Amino acid sequence: MNIKQAKQEIANTLKAYLAKDELGNYRIPPVRQRPVLLMGPPGVGKTQIMEQAAAEAGVGLVSYTITHHTRQSAVGLPFIEKRTYGGKEYSVTEYTMSEILASVYSLMEKTGLKEGILFLDEINCVSETLAPMMLQFLQCKTFGNQRLPEGWLIAAAGNPPEYNRSVRDFDVVTLDRVKRIDVQEDFAVWKEYARARGLHGAVVSYLDIKKENFYRVETTAEGIRFATARGWEDLSELLTVYEALGLRADREVVGQYIQLPRIARDFANYLELYHKYQNIYHVDEILKGTWRPITVRELRAAPFDEKLSVMGLLLSRLSEAARETRRQDSLCEALHAALTAFKEALAAGEAPQAVLESLAGERREALKRARDAGQLDKPRQALAQLEINALEDYRRRLVQESPAGSGEAMELVRGWFGGEVEKRSTLAQGAKAELDHAFAFLEETFGQGQELVLFVTELTASPDASWFIESFGCDAYFRHNRELLFDDAHRRIREEIASARPAPPV
Repeated sequence: MNIKQAKQEIANTLKAYLAKDELGNYRIPPVRQRPVLLMGPPGVGKTQIMEQAAAEAGVGLVSYTITHHTRQSAVGLPFIEKRTYGGKEYSVTEYTMSEILASVYSLMEKTGLKEGILFLDEINCVSETLAPMMLQFLQCKTFGNQRLPEGWLIAAAGNPPEYNRSVRDFDVVTLDRVKRIDVQEDFAVWKEYARARGLHGAVVSYLDIKKENFYRVETTAEGIRFATARGWEDLSELLTVYEALGLRADREVVGQYIQLPRIARDFANYLELYHKYQNIYHVDEILKGTWRPITVRELRAAPFDEKLSVMGLLLSRLSEAARETRRQDSLCEALHAALTAFKEALAAGEAPQAVLESLAGERREALKRARDAGQLDKPRQALAQLEINALEDYRRRLVQESPAGSGEAMELVRGWFGGEVEKRSTLAQGAKAELDHAFAFLEETFGQGQELVLFVTELTASPDASWFIESFGCDAYFRHNRELLFDDAHRRIREEIASARPAPPV
């Protein structure tokens, strides 16, 4: 099962476990709600899908890497309690609440969420003293004499023994009490994720060319050497920030993330070419529509890998422009909802500055709750912060302007909001022009060749680019997409006709 399928299965499991009957009882009794055990290679994305599943379901998430815990921190500390049984007093060993369970209750108190996912990573690498307690937890959902609250899915993850020497095998008794999901690396699925997260274009285009280098683990004389999905994503984040700071990542830097020397060297060399292609083919000029004829001739004669790299550069820039437009569009929608509430509060006689301060405060509190609940990814956090910043800016401006009444305050705020709408329009116009220029350049360079098919396919697969095209249109895209669909249908019909023909006589 790939990581995308695993995420869907976790979402389905969570939905089933939280489903209640007409009496308010869980349809699957908690005793039958098996913990989910994800087994797969390191760095394949097991933690990320837990975050995504919790955020999409609107439930809490508490994550622990269990190898960081001792028996005492995971289970709790023993203490002596006096109990009376049959009229006689006994000393009984009790336990303080486990740090892990305490974190679950703490999240519930902070966020008001009563249901969620407790994720325990590296579950099969626990110490020898902690192993029995973890097995008890998977089987009985208890640490010591403390039980996990109902409504919480236990999800655990582990690595197969070939990736970690310290793993321990689960016995049949434990395995018979968990829902096991085996996960394998899958570049096609990861690429979808990479496009959606806006990973660095060099990483995506390089792996598109050399898919065999996406995930490798090798045992050498120097020890285990590896390249993983986590390594590529973290390297991508660094490359993006390095470029913003005017820094370049060399082979040594790449090797700090991609710890398989031959792949690190290969990518470092590709990264140099990637930056070189940006200058050789004048990507900025292409997107502005001012390319020179020699650029067309050079790319037309280039090796196929080089063509893919240049298209990767164009796609990366186009996706970035579409992403920026999409974020501004989302900001305008959020602010429109906030200003509707602002207008209603003014009609009720409330002070304009106080209303804006209250609206910003509500959103700050919602942001904090989402962060505490583990539901917040980077794009949503950025959008929430932009909305808060805008509302606070409107409040400061109103203080400076000192409007005569609520009507004038509303007009001022409406005008400032209009600036955000105008920014969205400007971004959309710029992104659409770049998209049209890219198509015009590629049509001039490749005609109706396979390169255009690849380009249209990649635009369709990009969440931001496909959203932009659906929202603002692109004649060239729709034209080529229709041709691509027609060709696919034509080929399928030919295949169906061929398969329906009777076999020739022997």
